[in-house]
Amino acid sequence: MDKRDLVVIGGGTGGLIVTSVAAQLGLKVTLIERREKLGGDCLHTGCVPSKTLIQSAKVASLMRRGSEFGLKSVEPEVNLGSVSDHVQSVIDQIQPHDDPERFRGYGADVVFGHANFIDSHTVEVNGDKIHGKRFVIASGSSPFIPSIPGLDEVPCLTNESVFSLRQLPARLVVLGGGAIGVEMAQAFARLGSSVTIIERLPYLLPQEDTEISTLLAAHLKKEGVELLVSSSAERVSLSDGLYHIYCRHESNEEIEIESDALLVAVGRKPNVDGMGLDLAGVEYDNRGIKVDRRMRTSSKNIYACGDVSGPYPFTHMAEYQAGIVISNAIFRFPKKTDYRVVPWVTYSDPELARVGLTEEQAREQGMAVDIMRFSFSDIDRALAEVETAGEMKLVCRKGKILGATILGPHAGELIPEIVLAMQAGLKISDISATIHAYPTLAQISRRTVNTYYGEKLFSQRTRKIVAWINKLIP
Repeated sequence: MDKRDLVVIGGGTGGLIVTSVAAQLGLKVTLIERREKLGGDCLHTGCVPSKTLIQSAKVASLMRRGSEFGLKSVEPEVNLGSVSDHVQSVIDQIQPHDDPERFRGYGADVVFGHANFIDSHTVEVNGDKIHGKRFVIASGSSPFIPSIPGLDEVPCLTNESVFSLRQLPARLVVLGGGAIGVEMAQAFARLGSSVTIIERLPYLLPQEDTEISTLLAAHLKKEGVELLVSSSAERVSLSDGLYHIYCRHESNEEIEIESDALLVAVGRKPNVDGMGLDLAGVEYDNRGIKVDRRMRTSSKNIYACGDVSGPYPFTHMAEYQAGIVISNAIFRFPKKTDYRVVPWVTYSDPELARVGLTEEQAREQGMAVDIMRFSFSDIDRALAEVETAGEMKLVCRKGKILGATILGPHAGELIPEIVLAMQAGLKISDISATIHAYPTLAQISRRTVNTYYGEKLFSQRTRKIVAWINKLIP
């Protein structure tokens, strides 16, 4: 039996980071990946292909908007096969970073196959048993397919298959108005599909600030995306190559929608089945493997990180949690997770970035908060680039930022300033005092906080003080 210092299950972001560090430090490490390639969902079916497709769709949109920039508007000729080839080419460019030989060069064993625990110190892969002092489970997540009558009998698209499409569907129905659903709906609409989103809640992106998500919904409608909110798909069928999706609206009215393709984007589920976790003494439920703040499972020699352990299904969270695992499992230095300041981004156009509390969440907690906002339509760089949709919204209390939501161009690149301010405990006065280059989109952070000071600066009280000073001092 092969005996290892560390066995890592899962070759996505979290697993690769832990493997890389442990192997380069001289530990005997085995990395096990169930797929044929390393890189995980982010590289092959998630972040990389989706953002590449989104960018292609944005270029198509810009071609139609040429007249807004003093150029001739042109209707793009969209060949989805060519777009899919481009998506794959970007994946291929990044793949060498995750080449198995790179990790073997660090000294790690890389094994492709399904890992199954026999006990808390042993897994079986391809008929071979591997003994490990410590384990890290980073097995990721998979698309969740809801129990809708007929859905299991028809071929449907998920994030694992949509990027391999070769023909653009004339009509596309998207089940789910979360981040994946919104991103893909807009992208395919821009490429030329007639798109309908079906969302059971009254609004899209239910985890976001309702006011801001409503603004984004209006923008999607303007681009031609049909939104059926407060609606749930009750049954699905396929006949003569057409999908028939029967929906029930909150008014109890049944609606039939015909479509050429169906994309299911209603969430993800952790990959915990078929791994023998019970035999290893690892507790889990439908939300994933249960871990403490040191990322330890109920079996203290086994750690977990990334989507399989939650609570946030983001690649940057897998990276962060991998660092916690490295500290505890490799260096044996106790370190705990801190999720107080976690940003995330929906890569729609305009982008929606969020960190901390929304206004609704703060008020539900009984907090007296100050709300500051500033529109991109008043930012000169946004005007120059004809990207004026959206705003920054800050939730503050006693000069400290509790949360922020940005809807606008490059929102994902703008949110880190707010994240850093919150992480460092800075006040809005520190942002106001920070010199921001002109003309940049980043000016919106300073402009937003200055709305708070502007009200005080030009108040009647301040006017009286200034008048008094000028009388006192000639």
